[in-house]
Amino acid sequence: MATAVCDVMRIMSVRDITADQFQTDVIDASHHRPVVVDFWAPWCGPCRHLSPLLETVAARHAADVDTVKLNVDSAPQISAQLRIQGIPAVKAFKDGAIVGEFVGAQPEPVIERLFAGLGPSDADRLVAQAGTEPADAEQLLRKALALEADHAGAIVALAPLLIGRGESDEARQLLGRIPADGRARQLLAELNLAGDAGEDLDMLRTAAEAGDAAAALRLGKALAGRGEHAQALPWLVAAAHDATLRDEARTTVLAVFDVLGGDDDLVRTWRPKLAAALF
Repeated sequence: MATAVCDVMRIMSVRDITADQFQTDVIDASHHRPVVVDFWAPWCGPCRHLSPLLETVAARHAADVDTVKLNVDSAPQISAQLRIQGIPAVKAFKDGAIVGEFVGAQPEPVIERLFAGLGPSDADRLVAQAGTEPADAEQLLRKALALEADHAGAIVALAPLLIGRGESDEARQLLGRIPADGRARQLLAELNLAGDAGEDLDMLRTAAEAGDAAAALRLGKALAGRGEHAQALPWLVAAAHDATLRDEARTTVLAVFDVLGGDDDLVRTWRPKLAAALF
């Protein structure tokens, strides 16, 4: 009975697709979750040897990875496009690109390594669990970082928790580990701008309106720290005209841009104005 159930699970874990389905079921689908493709043919002896092993491994990873089979005899254009010269050829796709592959009837450990490299890591699973268990979120996120110190998902989830209770130094250190991550840059920019939020706005506005460039810079930074970006940018860009304040004003404006995101209307409006002020 158990053997019959396992056989059914293996069959269900791998499905056949046609050449017409390749774009949607492999390339497009791989942007949502990894897809492994077994390129085979009915006349191929090694393909028949590989098939049950592939199905067994695919069944173990079915929660995270889709697996399909494509008969190369019915898909010559795809075979040529992917330069398939021998079968069985197994290729793993993620985000529309090939991220792993092997050729020939490989043993189960080789197949397992291919699949294991595609699914979520233990750190990924902990971050996902933290999203559904807020009471234990910090503990779970710290466990994830113990496994992967630069795990972007864990960092950008933990940093707001730290910032919210005033532990800004640790949050800043964590966010600094992943400078290329857009969300991390946004959080770090918000954190840096928040330090200027306590200024006396009325006093600064009076001085700025009287032509004090330093006061304009301080006013812009204070407004930005309070999240009033539309009001902050005119003062910051005005301060950028002053040669002695230019670098600090530019840095602050770019931090506001990071907070807003490159597609924001304010960024599109003020980026050329900043350039004009600098040059």
